[in-house]
Amino acid sequence: MNTKAAEELPAVSVIMPVLNEERHLRTAVRRILEQDYAGAMEVVIALGPSTDRTDAIAAELVAEDPRVRTVPNPTGRTPAGLNAAIRESRHPIVVRVDGHGLLTPGYVATAVRLLGEMEAANVGGIMHAEGETEWEKAVAAAMTAKIGVGNAAFHTGGLAGPAETVYLGVFRREVLERLGGYNEEFIRAQDWELNYRIRQDGGLIWFTPQLKVTYRPRPSVRALAKQYKDYGRWRRVVTRYHRGSVNLRYLAPPAALTACLLGLVLGAAVHPLFFAVPGLYAVGILGGSVPAGRGLSARARLQLPVALATMHFSWGFGFLTSPRKLANRVIASTAPAPTAANTAAEREPAR
Repeated sequence: MNTKAAEELPAVSVIMPVLNEERHLRTAVRRILEQDYAGAMEVVIALGPSTDRTDAIAAELVAEDPRVRTVPNPTGRTPAGLNAAIRESRHPIVVRVDGHGLLTPGYVATAVRLLGEMEAANVGGIMHAEGETEWEKAVAAAMTAKIGVGNAAFHTGGLAGPAETVYLGVFRREVLERLGGYNEEFIRAQDWELNYRIRQDGGLIWFTPQLKVTYRPRPSVRALAKQYKDYGRWRRVVTRYHRGSVNLRYLAPPAALTACLLGLVLGAAVHPLFFAVPGLYAVGILGGSVPAGRGLSARARLQLPVALATMHFSWGFGFLTSPRKLANRVIASTAPAPTAANTAAEREPAR
Protein backbone atom coordinates (compact mmCIF):
# COMPACT_ATOMS: atom_id res chain seq x y z
CA MET A 1 0.00 0.00 0.00
CA ASN A 2 1.41 3.44 -0.90
CA THR A 3 2.06 6.16 1.65
CA LYS A 4 -0.90 8.29 0.61
CA ALA A 5 -3.32 5.38 0.96
CA ALA A 6 -1.88 4.55 4.37
CA GLU A 7 -2.37 8.13 5.54
CA GLU A 8 -6.04 7.94 4.56
CA LEU A 9 -6.65 4.92 6.81
CA PRO A 10 -8.00 5.76 10.28
CA ALA A 11 -5.65 5.05 13.17
CA VAL A 12 -6.62 2.13 15.40
CA SER A 13 -6.46 1.61 19.17
CA VAL A 14 -6.47 -2.01 20.31
CA ILE A 15 -7.63 -2.35 23.93
CA MET A 16 -6.97 -5.48 25.97
CA PRO A 17 -8.02 -6.14 29.59
CA VAL A 18 -5.88 -8.89 31.14
CA LEU A 19 -5.75 -10.86 34.37
CA ASN A 20 -3.52 -13.91 34.86
CA GLU A 21 -2.84 -14.29 31.15
CA GLU A 22 0.84 -15.31 31.19
CA ARG A 23 0.04 -18.35 29.05
CA HIS A 24 -1.37 -16.40 26.09
CA LEU A 25 -0.53 -12.68 26.44
CA ARG A 26 2.68 -12.57 24.39
CA THR A 27 1.11 -14.51 21.51
CA ALA A 28 -2.05 -12.40 21.62
CA VAL A 29 -0.10 -9.13 21.40
CA ARG A 30 2.17 -10.49 18.67
CA ARG A 31 -0.89 -11.39 16.57
CA ILE A 32 -2.04 -7.76 16.91
CA LEU A 33 1.30 -6.22 16.00
CA GLU A 34 1.65 -8.56 13.01
CA GLN A 35 -1.61 -7.35 11.47
CA ASP A 36 -1.19 -6.21 7.87
CA TYR A 37 -2.68 -2.77 8.45
CA ALA A 38 -0.95 0.26 6.98
CA GLY A 39 -2.61 2.79 9.27
CA ALA A 40 -1.27 3.80 12.67
CA MET A 41 -1.90 1.37 15.51
CA GLU A 42 -1.47 1.30 19.26
CA VAL A 43 -2.08 -1.42 21.87
CA VAL A 44 -3.27 -0.49 25.36
CA ILE A 45 -3.18 -3.29 27.92
CA ALA A 46 -5.24 -2.82 31.10
CA LEU A 47 -3.46 -4.74 33.85
CA GLY A 48 -5.56 -6.35 36.56
CA PRO A 49 -4.02 -7.61 39.82
CA SER A 50 -2.52 -10.79 38.35
CA THR A 51 -0.79 -13.38 40.51
CA ASP A 52 1.29 -14.86 37.68
CA ARG A 53 3.86 -13.32 35.30
CA THR A 54 1.33 -11.28 33.31
CA ASP A 55 2.67 -7.90 34.47
CA ALA A 56 6.28 -8.88 33.77
CA ILE A 57 5.40 -10.08 30.27
CA ALA A 58 3.46 -6.87 29.62
CA ALA A 59 6.48 -4.82 30.72
CA GLU A 60 8.66 -6.76 28.28
CA LEU A 61 6.20 -6.07 25.47
CA VAL A 62 6.21 -2.34 26.25
CA ALA A 63 10.00 -2.30 26.17
CA GLU A 64 10.10 -4.18 22.89
CA ASP A 65 7.61 -2.07 20.89
CA PRO A 66 6.71 1.62 21.29
CA ARG A 67 3.17 0.91 20.07
CA VAL A 68 2.41 -0.99 23.29
CA ARG A 69 1.66 0.59 26.65
CA THR A 70 -0.18 -0.35 29.83
CA VAL A 71 -2.72 1.18 32.17
CA PRO A 72 -3.66 -0.08 35.67
CA ASN A 73 -6.97 -1.80 36.34
CA PRO A 74 -6.96 -2.24 40.14
CA THR A 75 -10.36 -3.98 40.31
CA GLY A 76 -9.39 -6.63 37.76
CA ARG A 77 -12.91 -6.46 36.35
CA THR A 78 -13.19 -6.68 32.58
CA PRO A 79 -15.47 -3.67 31.93
CA ALA A 80 -13.39 -1.43 34.21
CA GLY A 81 -10.26 -2.51 32.34
CA LEU A 82 -11.90 -1.83 29.00
CA ASN A 83 -12.96 1.67 30.04
CA ALA A 84 -9.51 2.41 31.47
CA ALA A 85 -7.90 1.35 28.19
CA ILE A 86 -10.39 3.42 26.18
CA ARG A 87 -9.56 6.50 28.26
CA GLU A 88 -5.84 5.94 27.75
CA SER A 89 -6.15 5.28 23.99
CA ARG A 90 -6.40 8.06 21.41
CA HIS A 91 -7.46 6.77 17.99
CA PRO A 92 -10.90 6.93 16.26
CA ILE A 93 -11.30 3.16 15.82
CA VAL A 94 -11.30 0.95 18.92
CA VAL A 95 -10.64 -2.78 18.61
CA ARG A 96 -11.37 -4.98 21.59
CA VAL A 97 -9.18 -8.04 22.10
CA ASP A 98 -8.94 -10.33 25.14
CA GLY A 99 -5.72 -11.64 26.62
CA HIS A 100 -6.49 -15.15 25.41
CA GLY A 101 -7.84 -14.08 22.01
CA LEU A 102 -5.69 -14.40 18.90
CA LEU A 103 -6.54 -12.21 15.90
CA THR A 104 -6.44 -13.93 12.52
CA PRO A 105 -4.56 -12.30 9.59
CA GLY A 106 -6.35 -9.34 8.03
CA TYR A 107 -8.71 -8.90 10.99
CA VAL A 108 -8.10 -5.19 11.61
CA ALA A 109 -8.02 -4.18 7.94
CA THR A 110 -11.25 -6.06 7.18
CA ALA A 111 -13.03 -4.66 10.23
CA VAL A 112 -12.06 -1.06 9.46
CA ARG A 113 -13.18 -1.47 5.85
CA LEU A 114 -16.56 -2.90 6.89
CA LEU A 115 -17.14 -0.15 9.46
CA GLY A 116 -16.98 2.31 6.58
CA GLU A 117 -18.81 0.27 3.94
CA MET A 118 -21.71 -0.71 6.21
CA GLU A 119 -21.77 2.59 8.15
CA ALA A 120 -21.80 0.38 11.24
CA ALA A 121 -21.24 1.32 14.87
CA ASN A 122 -19.63 -2.03 15.66
CA VAL A 123 -18.47 -4.95 13.55
CA GLY A 124 -17.33 -8.38 14.67
CA GLY A 125 -17.20 -12.00 13.72
CA ILE A 126 -16.65 -15.49 14.98
CA MET A 127 -15.35 -16.64 18.34
CA HIS A 128 -13.29 -19.46 16.86
CA ALA A 129 -12.72 -21.75 19.84
CA GLU A 130 -9.59 -23.83 19.42
CA GLY A 131 -8.18 -26.03 22.18
CA GLU A 132 -4.65 -27.21 22.90
CA THR A 133 -5.32 -30.06 25.37
CA GLU A 134 -7.84 -32.87 24.71
CA TRP A 135 -10.27 -31.33 27.21
CA GLU A 136 -9.95 -27.89 25.60
CA LYS A 137 -10.56 -29.44 22.19
CA ALA A 138 -13.75 -31.02 23.53
CA VAL A 139 -14.87 -27.68 24.94
CA ALA A 140 -14.02 -25.96 21.64
CA ALA A 141 -16.22 -28.44 19.78
CA ALA A 142 -19.05 -27.82 22.26
CA MET A 143 -18.69 -24.04 21.87
CA THR A 144 -18.93 -24.20 18.09
CA ALA A 145 -21.87 -26.63 17.87
CA LYS A 146 -25.54 -25.66 17.87
CA ILE A 147 -26.26 -28.30 20.50
CA GLY A 148 -23.84 -26.46 22.74
CA VAL A 149 -24.61 -22.79 22.13
CA GLY A 150 -27.74 -22.67 19.99
CA ASN A 151 -27.83 -20.65 16.78
CA ALA A 152 -25.55 -17.79 17.82
CA ALA A 153 -23.76 -16.81 14.60
CA PHE A 154 -20.66 -15.55 16.41
CA HIS A 155 -20.19 -19.09 17.77
CA THR A 156 -21.33 -21.28 14.89
CA GLY A 157 -20.90 -19.03 11.85
CA GLY A 158 -23.44 -17.83 9.31
CA LEU A 159 -24.10 -15.22 6.66
CA ALA A 160 -22.97 -11.63 7.04
CA GLY A 161 -25.66 -9.26 8.23
CA PRO A 162 -27.09 -7.21 11.10
CA ALA A 163 -26.80 -8.93 14.49
CA GLU A 164 -27.81 -8.50 18.12
CA THR A 165 -24.23 -8.89 19.24
CA VAL A 166 -20.82 -9.98 17.99
CA TYR A 167 -17.70 -11.37 19.58
CA LEU A 168 -15.44 -8.65 21.06
CA GLY A 169 -16.07 -5.94 18.44
CA VAL A 170 -14.46 -3.12 16.47
CA PHE A 171 -16.11 0.21 17.34
CA ARG A 172 -16.24 3.82 16.33
CA ARG A 173 -14.86 5.75 19.30
CA GLU A 174 -17.56 8.39 18.94
CA VAL A 175 -20.21 5.72 19.63
CA LEU A 176 -18.45 4.47 22.76
CA GLU A 177 -18.06 7.98 24.10
CA ARG A 178 -21.64 9.00 23.34
CA LEU A 179 -23.05 5.92 25.12
CA GLY A 180 -20.70 6.05 28.08
CA GLY A 181 -18.58 3.02 27.24
CA TYR A 182 -19.04 -0.27 29.04
CA ASN A 183 -21.29 -0.38 32.10
CA GLU A 184 -18.85 -1.38 34.82
CA GLU A 185 -21.57 -2.99 36.93
CA PHE A 186 -21.77 -5.81 34.36
CA ILE A 187 -18.93 -8.07 35.44
CA ARG A 188 -20.04 -10.42 32.67
CA ALA A 189 -22.29 -9.91 29.62
CA GLN A 190 -20.93 -6.38 29.23
CA ASP A 191 -20.55 -6.91 25.46
CA TRP A 192 -24.18 -7.93 25.01
CA GLU A 193 -25.38 -5.07 27.19
CA LEU A 194 -23.32 -2.48 25.31
CA ASN A 195 -24.47 -3.80 21.93
CA TYR A 196 -28.07 -3.63 23.10
CA ARG A 197 -27.61 0.07 23.94
CA ILE A 198 -25.95 0.66 20.58
CA ARG A 199 -28.94 -0.88 18.79
CA GLN A 200 -31.38 1.11 20.92
CA ASP A 201 -29.44 4.22 19.91
CA GLY A 202 -30.00 3.35 16.25
CA GLY A 203 -26.53 1.97 15.58
CA LEU A 204 -25.86 -1.03 13.36
CA ILE A 205 -24.10 -4.11 14.74
CA TRP A 206 -22.65 -5.98 11.77
CA PHE A 207 -21.63 -9.65 11.86
CA THR A 208 -19.35 -11.19 9.25
CA PRO A 209 -17.72 -14.63 9.14
CA GLN A 210 -14.72 -12.94 7.52
CA LEU A 211 -13.61 -11.87 10.99
CA LYS A 212 -12.31 -14.61 13.26
CA VAL A 213 -10.61 -14.51 16.64
CA THR A 214 -9.04 -17.71 17.89
CA TYR A 215 -10.27 -18.32 21.44
CA ARG A 216 -8.62 -20.60 24.02
CA PRO A 217 -11.25 -22.43 26.11
CA ARG A 218 -11.10 -22.86 29.89
CA PRO A 219 -8.61 -25.59 30.89
CA SER A 220 -10.76 -27.57 33.38
CA VAL A 221 -14.32 -28.62 34.17
CA ARG A 222 -14.33 -26.36 37.21
CA ALA A 223 -13.16 -23.32 35.26
CA LEU A 224 -15.71 -23.97 32.51
CA ALA A 225 -18.51 -24.37 35.04
CA LYS A 226 -17.64 -21.07 36.72
CA GLN A 227 -17.44 -19.31 33.36
CA TYR A 228 -20.88 -20.47 32.24
CA LYS A 229 -22.46 -19.96 35.65
CA ASP A 230 -21.30 -16.33 35.45
CA TYR A 231 -22.60 -16.07 31.88
CA GLY A 232 -26.05 -17.24 32.94
CA ARG A 233 -26.07 -15.11 36.06
CA TRP A 234 -25.26 -11.89 34.24
CA ARG A 235 -27.41 -12.64 31.22
CA ARG A 236 -30.34 -12.71 33.64
CA VAL A 237 -29.28 -9.26 34.87
CA VAL A 238 -29.39 -8.00 31.27
CA THR A 239 -32.97 -9.28 30.88
CA ARG A 240 -34.01 -7.45 34.05
CA TYR A 241 -32.17 -4.25 33.19
CA HIS A 242 -33.26 -4.23 29.53
CA ARG A 243 -36.77 -5.68 29.53
CA GLY A 244 -36.94 -6.08 25.77
CA SER A 245 -33.80 -8.19 25.51
CA VAL A 246 -35.22 -11.63 26.37
CA ASN A 247 -34.30 -14.28 23.81
CA LEU A 248 -35.76 -17.80 23.82
CA ARG A 249 -32.29 -19.22 23.17
CA TYR A 250 -31.19 -17.99 26.59
CA LEU A 251 -34.13 -19.71 28.29
CA ALA A 252 -33.19 -23.18 26.99
CA PRO A 253 -30.46 -23.99 29.58
CA PRO A 254 -32.53 -23.05 32.66
CA ALA A 255 -35.51 -24.92 31.19
CA ALA A 256 -33.37 -28.04 30.62
CA LEU A 257 -31.92 -27.89 34.13
CA THR A 258 -35.32 -27.41 35.72
CA ALA A 259 -36.86 -30.27 33.72
CA CYS A 260 -34.04 -32.66 34.61
CA LEU A 261 -34.16 -31.82 38.31
CA LEU A 262 -37.95 -32.18 38.41
CA GLY A 263 -37.65 -35.48 36.57
CA LEU A 264 -35.20 -36.82 39.15
CA VAL A 265 -37.28 -35.63 42.13
CA LEU A 266 -40.62 -36.86 40.74
CA GLY A 267 -39.02 -40.07 39.57
CA ALA A 268 -37.85 -40.81 43.09
CA ALA A 269 -40.99 -39.55 44.88
CA VAL A 270 -43.87 -40.27 42.50
CA HIS A 271 -43.15 -42.67 39.65
CA PRO A 272 -40.02 -43.97 37.89
CA LEU A 273 -41.52 -42.85 34.58
CA PHE A 274 -40.36 -39.30 35.36
CA PHE A 275 -36.75 -40.47 35.12
CA ALA A 276 -37.35 -40.44 31.38
CA VAL A 277 -36.90 -36.66 31.35
CA PRO A 278 -33.22 -36.56 32.40
CA GLY A 279 -32.79 -39.77 30.41
CA LEU A 280 -33.96 -38.06 27.25
CA TYR A 281 -31.59 -35.18 27.92
CA ALA A 282 -28.70 -37.61 28.31
CA VAL A 283 -29.63 -39.37 25.06
CA GLY A 284 -29.84 -36.01 23.29
CA ILE A 285 -26.43 -34.95 24.54
CA LEU A 286 -24.82 -38.25 23.63
CA GLY A 287 -26.45 -38.23 20.20
CA GLY A 288 -25.52 -34.62 19.55
CA SER A 289 -21.93 -35.32 20.55
CA VAL A 290 -21.48 -37.64 17.58
CA PRO A 291 -21.64 -34.99 14.81
CA ALA A 292 -20.15 -32.30 17.08
CA GLY A 293 -17.15 -34.50 17.83
CA ARG A 294 -16.16 -35.31 14.27
CA GLY A 295 -12.41 -34.98 13.82
CA LEU A 296 -11.64 -35.20 17.53
CA SER A 297 -9.51 -37.87 19.15
CA ALA A 298 -11.28 -40.68 21.01
CA ARG A 299 -10.33 -39.10 24.34
CA ALA A 300 -11.73 -35.71 23.37
CA ARG A 301 -14.95 -37.28 22.04
CA LEU A 302 -15.47 -39.01 25.40
CA GLN A 303 -15.15 -35.67 27.18
CA LEU A 304 -17.46 -33.79 24.83
CA PRO A 305 -20.75 -34.81 26.56
CA VAL A 306 -19.25 -33.66 29.88
CA ALA A 307 -18.38 -30.30 28.35
CA LEU A 308 -21.88 -29.88 26.88
CA ALA A 309 -23.66 -30.79 30.12
CA THR A 310 -21.35 -28.51 32.12
CA MET A 311 -22.10 -25.58 29.84
CA HIS A 312 -25.87 -26.16 29.82
CA PHE A 313 -26.37 -26.82 33.51
CA SER A 314 -23.91 -24.19 34.76
CA TRP A 315 -25.48 -21.53 32.53
CA GLY A 316 -28.95 -22.61 33.62
CA PHE A 317 -27.98 -22.62 37.31
CA GLY A 318 -26.48 -19.16 37.03
CA PHE A 319 -29.58 -17.82 35.27
CA LEU A 320 -32.01 -19.33 37.78
CA THR A 321 -30.08 -18.26 40.89
CA SER A 322 -29.07 -14.78 39.69
CA PRO A 323 -29.85 -12.43 42.62
CA ARG A 324 -32.29 -9.65 41.85
CA LYS A 325 -30.06 -7.27 43.83
CA LEU A 326 -27.54 -7.43 40.98
CA ALA A 327 -30.07 -5.91 38.60
CA ASN A 328 -31.07 -3.34 41.21
CA ARG A 329 -27.43 -2.36 41.64
CA VAL A 330 -27.01 -1.98 37.89
CA ILE A 331 -30.17 0.09 37.55
CA ALA A 332 -29.01 2.38 40.35
CA SER A 333 -25.61 2.88 38.78
CA THR A 334 -24.48 5.24 36.05
CA ALA A 335 -22.18 3.83 33.38
CA PRO A 336 -18.89 5.75 33.35
CA ALA A 337 -18.06 7.61 30.18
CA PRO A 338 -14.53 7.12 28.86
CA THR A 339 -12.74 10.36 28.05
CA ALA A 340 -9.80 10.32 25.71
CA ALA A 341 -6.31 11.07 26.92
CA ASN A 342 -6.06 13.64 24.13
CA THR A 343 -8.56 16.35 23.26
CA ALA A 344 -10.86 16.05 20.28
CA ALA A 345 -8.69 18.52 18.40
CA GLU A 346 -5.66 16.31 18.88
CA ARG A 347 -7.45 13.14 17.81
CA GLU A 348 -7.60 11.99 14.22
CA PRO A 349 -11.13 11.99 12.77
CA ALA A 350 -12.78 8.65 11.95
CA ARG A 351 -13.28 8.03 8.25
